[in-house]
Amino acid sequence: MSDKVRVNFFWFRRDLRLDDNAGLYHALRAGLPVVPVFIFDPNILDDLEDRSDKRVTFIYQSLRAISEQLETLGSSLLVEHGKPHEVWARLSLQYAIDTVYANHDYEPYAKQRDAKVVQALALKGASLSTFKDQVIFEGPEVLKEDREPYTVFTPYKRKWMSRLNDFYLKSYPVETYRQHFIRKVHFDFPRLESIGFRPGLFKFPPRVVDETIMRQYDKIRDFPAVHGTSRLGVHLRFGTVSVRSLARAARSLNQTWLSELTWRDFFMMILDRFPHVVAGPFKPEYGRIAWRRDEKDFERWCQGETGYPIVDAGMRELNTTGFMHNRVRMITASFLSKDLLLDWSLGEAYFAEKLLDFDLAANNGNWQWAAGTGCDAAPYFRVFSPAEQARKFDPHSNYIRKWVPEFGTPKYPKPIVEHRFARERALQEYRRALRGP
Repeated sequence: MSDKVRVNFFWFRRDLRLDDNAGLYHALRAGLPVVPVFIFDPNILDDLEDRSDKRVTFIYQSLRAISEQLETLGSSLLVEHGKPHEVWARLSLQYAIDTVYANHDYEPYAKQRDAKVVQALALKGASLSTFKDQVIFEGPEVLKEDREPYTVFTPYKRKWMSRLNDFYLKSYPVETYRQHFIRKVHFDFPRLESIGFRPGLFKFPPRVVDETIMRQYDKIRDFPAVHGTSRLGVHLRFGTVSVRSLARAARSLNQTWLSELTWRDFFMMILDRFPHVVAGPFKPEYGRIAWRRDEKDFERWCQGETGYPIVDAGMRELNTTGFMHNRVRMITASFLSKDLLLDWSLGEAYFAEKLLDFDLAANNGNWQWAAGTGCDAAPYFRVFSPAEQARKFDPHSNYIRKWVPEFGTPKYPKPIVEHRFARERALQEYRRALRGP
């Protein structure tokens, strides 16, 4: 823009939608023309080995949908590729930027990224302004009486529920100010190949709440052979759906589902307030565990060839679809960290590579929960029995037979380890580690 009209930007990140978007609402409400932008960040993309990564395709398709919506409003979406602070330094030369609006991101890398962006913008007299959007309550809003953060879920949940009211669930009426999107410009929408990825033909879960399923959520959610969960994880991860809209639905449909959204806020708070969990256990004493080193056992776990059908079914579902049922995620994680006594961070990294709905806070929190190293009031000696879990939650082996067709035949491998022996081995090692040097 040669005339350097003063503008604001809205920077899409984990909020890929035009509706009920806190930062976008505030950007448009400020009154200046708003340039919507998304930045493909090589600091993130370069870590992805699969050049057909399903998540990149999901982001790309979501951006395409936003672009088409903006075109109907006479506006356009700017898509950039580069290190964010460098992109903003360049955009600051092209535009007279007043403020860049965005939503809070609580991950350690995101905080470092935003700090660099603040510096780059400040050199041109611009600023970064961010808002709460991807959680119902963020860290400072749910604290203990001594103003310290909760580190155990149940009391956190009680406080979270006691604070919940219509104010925190209200929708941001972005449509009221949509006339402030920048007009009479057209940005070319890039091909995915231009950032080094190949588009895939994937069918992603719909962005809708199935009320029939969710009314029964508390009764059917633990049975992997049943379509009994929302399947909205990927939409929550990338913000194509508002968490407030889901919490409103959950409050009226099913309290157990609402509780699951509380877990999401809890783990986000833990990551925000205790970032050391990214590199090691929440409880430092668990860093003394002498994990086994066995690449063959780990590979058999990854490929779903452990000889424990419910574990193998889960891993094969993950490898094939990028999804794994929530109950089975707990079973497979417990098996890796307790039965095989392999470092939980190996499994965390594998899930991070494979899960379509991978979220650092939830993935880390749930893996540490399963390994007994994280925020959990239960002691370390909770060890899931894969056979008992299968009998209880897949009693007719429908889930197992779907993903492990050779189950029950001579082709199916023998168990990689005997569960009773493995359980006792794990308990002995945990006790040794907790006694200290």
